[in-house]
Amino acid sequence: MRIRVRGAAIAATTAALLAVGGLGSTATAASSYPIQPYLSSAAMAAAGAPDAPAPGMNLPCTLTAAHPYPVVLVNGTFSVMGDDWAAVGPILANDGYCVEGTNFGGTPGNLIQALGPIAESAQQIATLIDQTRAKYHVDKVDLVGHSQGGMLAEYVAKVLGYGPKIHSIVAFSPTTHGTTLSGITNLAAAFPGANQLVASACPACYDQEVGSDALKPLDSGPIAVRGVTYTVIETRNETVVTPVGSSFINEPGVRNLYVQNYCWNDSIDHAGLPYDNTAIRLMLNALSPSTARSPNCWISYGYPAVQQ
Repeated sequence: MRIRVRGAAIAATTAALLAVGGLGSTATAASSYPIQPYLSSAAMAAAGAPDAPAPGMNLPCTLTAAHPYPVVLVNGTFSVMGDDWAAVGPILANDGYCVEGTNFGGTPGNLIQALGPIAESAQQIATLIDQTRAKYHVDKVDLVGHSQGGMLAEYVAKVLGYGPKIHSIVAFSPTTHGTTLSGITNLAAAFPGANQLVASACPACYDQEVGSDALKPLDSGPIAVRGVTYTVIETRNETVVTPVGSSFINEPGVRNLYVQNYCWNDSIDHAGLPYDNTAIRLMLNALSPSTARSPNCWISYGYPAVQQ
């Protein structure tokens, strides 16, 4: 599937990602990429158009027999579509998936998003799921979420009763059981200006603390919903969702994966998981088990960003 993406902001995102560290290279020796260059480049590109999707997202698209479910991407706290999914969006689109997403939990036009109360953000994601199902005339979608986005996917499935509308959930380091506020401030450090919002304008930050009232409906009793396939992808270098491993859903049938169990040399941290080719390979395997293959820990798969 060849995707042509138009728009100055999208072009800037693509150019920035390709310019830093060789995203399009096929000869990169490491299996992970430094988070600050890639996330910073994507954030800078998104700054000019914070409401714009990442390349490959929200485009006219036709579902195929190989990929019969549209993929809904749900970004994490402080991020927008353009900086959280600048690698995943085009990779999925170029692999033949139909990819949808939206900003939520913030004021349109702001570069810092996903700040609102968890219950309200979950309703926004539920609305997007219904809109996506209607757009493609399907009963179910696949959800891929990062951090808060992964937890919201779990929340929507269980608490809002959307399990019958969801085929699978793939979550990069979700705040399933919450985290400490120090973990939230560690994440905020990756987004200029975000730390100033933690204390004054981030209900989502407090809602994601361990033991918060907002998380009780999710964490009370079993989390996984019958009929939904769950894959949780985590890094042993986790600094945000702590303690390490607390992202996992320790229930029958849930696949809990550390990237280092596949590539021991992978040094990726929380914020960088959606840019890590080991994690992305595990995501692709979860979405399409029939074409699964092992991560290559020494050569980058290459991130085309978009096929022109």
